[in-house]
Formats: sequence, structure tokens, C-alpha cells
Amino acid sequence: MRTQVRGWRWRHNPLRRRSDVIAAWTALAVAVLMFVGAPLAGVLAGWWAHDEAQGIAAAQRAERHRVRAEVVGKAPEQLPAVQGGRQHSYRVDVRWKDPVTGTHTTNARVPAGTRHGDTVALWLDSRGRAVPPPPDGTAIWQHTLTIGVTATGGAVGAVLLANAIVNRVATNHRMLEWEREWARTEPEWTRRRA
Repeated sequence: MRTQVRGWRWRHNPLRRRSDVIAAWTALAVAVLMFVGAPLAGVLAGWWAHDEAQGIAAAQRAERHRVRAEVVGKAPEQLPAVQGGRQHSYRVDVRWKDPVTGTHTTNARVPAGTRHGDTVALWLDSRGRAVPPPPDGTAIWQHTLTIGVTATGGAVGAVLLANAIVNRVATNHRMLEWEREWARTEPEWTRRRA
């Protein structure tokens, strides 16, 4: 029957080796890093990503503008295949009027089901090219959570990898200690001369 004594690596006893103390401190450091450090890294990375995404969205909102455009092209006969559950969309010619520069026509992506003569919302950059809309609040938060979770996972992975390396080195060191101790003890037990 085996008896387990909690905290034996922390207490002073004649059987405790230096490698046992290192293992105990390593376990404590890993616990702190996993439950405090990794989430903190995720929060800080998410916070940075949120600020960065808000800055990019604000810059895009300042540079892009939204217009109402009329679909003047013909919709394709066959819609593209659905990929990843996204809504069908296709490219078609659209026309819009600018009060300063007049009427413009461009090729833009419109949602499926749009027909000739329908009005769609179109985002344009400073050169008048059709561009995607700036990210909204949902997209910013999705980006923030993705970066935060990824940073947390990366920190956890790094801690576990470092722990595995330390345990491997400690095990090798422990085996060398046991070999030295056995070299001293074996002659007394086996009555052989070293």
C-alpha cells in the first residue's frame, strides 16, 4: 500500500533531493503561468487588437463613403457555389450619381437575388473604386476575441513546452544522481568491490 504525503517536496527531509525541490517550484510556476499569465497575455493581446481594429475601422470610415447604386448589368444565369456557408454574391455593373462628378458605372459585388434595376448599397474609396464596407462593431469584436484566444492558447502552449523541457532535464539529472548514489551504495549491498 502506498501512502501519499502532500507537500513532501516542500518539507525538509533526508530523502528530498535538489531535483525534487526544483520540480516543486516548477509545478508552482507552471500553475501560476497557466492560470494567471496566459489569460493575462490573452487579455492584453485582445485589448491591443481591439484598439488596432478600431483605428483601422475609423480610418476606413473616413476614407470610404457609401452610395446608393442602381444595378444596370444582368445577373449571371448560374450562381457561384456556396463556400463556408456564406451568402451567394456575384459581380455586376452598377451605376450611381455623384453630385459633383456626375454619373459613374463600375463593376461591384452584389448579393444574390439582386435583379436589373434594383438599388444596392455600395462603398467607394477615394478613387471611386468599389471596396468592401469598413468593419462594424461585430467584426471588431470577433477580431478581438480571435486574437485574445489565440494569444492565450499560444501562451499555454509555450508554458507547457517549457515545462516539458524542464521536466526532461530534471529527469535526466535525477537519473544521474541515482547512478552516483547507486555507485556508492551498491558495493555495500552486493558485497562487491567498486
